[in-house]
Amino acid sequence: MALVVNDRVKETSTTTGTGTFSLAGASLGFETFVAGIGNTNTTYYTIVNEDGAFEVGIGTVTDATPDTLSRDTILSSSNSDNAVNFAAGTKDVFCTLPAKKTMSPVMDATSYVVTHSSTISEDQTIDSGVLAGPVTITGTQTVTGTLVII
Repeated sequence: MALVVNDRVKETSTTTGTGTFSLAGASLGFETFVAGIGNTNTTYYTIVNEDGAFEVGIGTVTDATPDTLSRDTILSSSNSDNAVNFAAGTKDVFCTLPAKKTMSPVMDATSYVVTHSSTISEDQTIDSGVLAGPVTITGTQTVTGTLVII
């Protein structure tokens, strides 16, 4: 089981409630979750109902009859970031890359992307960043998001 993100993965569903979604097939011009993500793999998903209710999370794809997407971890939603109790109607279910899982768009690249023979001496809080060594750290670094060290 791996975390997989892929472009142009989108299906519809008429599932109601807060449980696992039964998927009804790919939308025109898209591929299914089983084809694009793979059986037993996890992915980031968004579900949007006709009434505007939405949910963004991490789910597991299952190749079955019908194919399903479990809603394992809710990242954000129209229900105060909890699982949405989806009402009747057709929902769009698609693969996405949530903003919470990307590097901060307001990150100052010169402060947070540090490469080769650099020294970080100031104390700072880093939301996300990349360190490509060798890098010497003499200050206090607090990382609140993702720090990639190469």
